[in-house]
Amino acid sequence: MSVMIGMAVMLLATGAFAGVLAGLLGVGGGIVLVPAFYYVFSVMGYDSPQLMQMCLGTSLATIIVTSLRSLAAHNKKGAVDWDILKRWAPGIVIGALIGVAIAAQLRTSVLQGIFGGLAVAVGLYMTFGKSHWRLGQVMPGLAITSLLSPMVGFLSVLMGIGGGSFGVPLMTLYNIPIHRAVATAAGFGVLIAVPSVAGFLLVDMAVAPPFSIGAINLVAFILVIAMTLITAPFGASLAHRMNPGPLKRVFGIFLILVAANMLREALM
Repeated sequence: MSVMIGMAVMLLATGAFAGVLAGLLGVGGGIVLVPAFYYVFSVMGYDSPQLMQMCLGTSLATIIVTSLRSLAAHNKKGAVDWDILKRWAPGIVIGALIGVAIAAQLRTSVLQGIFGGLAVAVGLYMTFGKSHWRLGQVMPGLAITSLLSPMVGFLSVLMGIGGGSFGVPLMTLYNIPIHRAVATAAGFGVLIAVPSVAGFLLVDMAVAPPFSIGAINLVAFILVIAMTLITAPFGASLAHRMNPGPLKRVFGIFLILVAANMLREALM
């Protein structure tokens, strides 16, 4: 019982942290949740070749709620670019579905390696990226969008994250103001999470914690959502009142360390 209480407290704290990050920094809360879920489920004795699938699926389930709440909060401030969201939606959904199909076939060690490698890349960009870097002065046309949007959906599912970690840098590189990029990326999160969760619900898990459906654990989902519902709007409000640049660099270093540990475990 003491172990269960300790794990519940950790999940509640992680959910609160993830919700603030989703709104404040424009990074999907999943980038924190996936390593946290991996640790919690491992400590509880549910380590298996499919464990990372459970972590990805449960993380993406929470992102549906977090992203919807964050999207609504940003939309009240008129910050969401619905034109970008509509143009990128088909590709993101297609990429997400492909991501689920592939993730369902991979072992935990492979998914750990993918998560670690991509998280290092995201962390390096957050730490060393410059606000003046540009790929263009306007968002790309149909041809490039058709390549980039499925990639955002695909890579995000393989990491169990929303659209912020890839969507925000991409949009800012195409001269979209950071607050508008963060707001619009919340919509990316919904487009990624909804179809991918539908797929992860159908994954057949040989070993799973109690109260799991497919690759989604309902207990972890409920505990995390209990906190993110409170903290995601708070993070979105902070994003409009402060410069998140210094916090991004600190979190980028933290993310690199977490990713390096994930890579270490993948190689063991």
